[in-house]
Amino acid sequence: MTFDTTLTDQNAEENEQLRDLIGPVRFVLFDFDGPICRLFAGHSAEGVAKDLVEWLERQGLRDLLTEEERVHPDPMAVLHAVNRRRPRSDLVAELEERLTQQELKAVVTAWPTAYADPLIRTWAARGAKLAVATNNSPRTALSYLDDRDLTGCFAPHVYGRTHDLHRLKPDPHCLNRALGAMGASPSAALMIGDTPSDLRAARQAGIPFLGCAGSGPQEKALREAGAECVVVSLEPVLRIVGGQG
Repeated sequence: MTFDTTLTDQNAEENEQLRDLIGPVRFVLFDFDGPICRLFAGHSAEGVAKDLVEWLERQGLRDLLTEEERVHPDPMAVLHAVNRRRPRSDLVAELEERLTQQELKAVVTAWPTAYADPLIRTWAARGAKLAVATNNSPRTALSYLDDRDLTGCFAPHVYGRTHDLHRLKPDPHCLNRALGAMGASPSAALMIGDTPSDLRAARQAGIPFLGCAGSGPQEKALREAGAECVVVSLEPVLRIVGGQG
């Protein structure tokens, strides 16, 4: 009887690659929506986008968006569209606050990403310094972390969206803020993200990157963007950090 060892060899190689990536890490920067939780699991992101569009229409600003933008399922796309046409305006600030309020409502029904909570606790217990670097509002991230009793693993290093929307990822602004505040060198840090924009931000900041894909299309997008190490579950990361991998 013969056995095909191709898959076993591939898994061993991927685990070795993951160990090499995680080994020197002393500072970990997590994206929020994806690697830590599914923020809109029970509070439709498409519904939030629709709410923003309807609010703009009530202000008499329907023509500020294209037809495609009016039906876009991503609320961030609506916010970006308005910011392109009214950069740094009071309108953008008010729209961003409306989005933040919707995110805060979504926290109640957010789903924790599998293995994220124990991974965060284990990494912090082993002495790593952790930060959140997200395009969501930092108030949203802190609200979720408070609910999961995880704030102590990160505080005060939670960096997110401001009214300066041009500084959202893929701009590395929030990553650089985290590095500076923690006194971290990029080579001793790791960025865990689930989108190509996370990868691009990490590259610009000089930080090694671990892709965290929640689906096949997400994994494909990360790999096509050039991510060399991508996991579909945080379980192997937890095993390595916990000394069992």
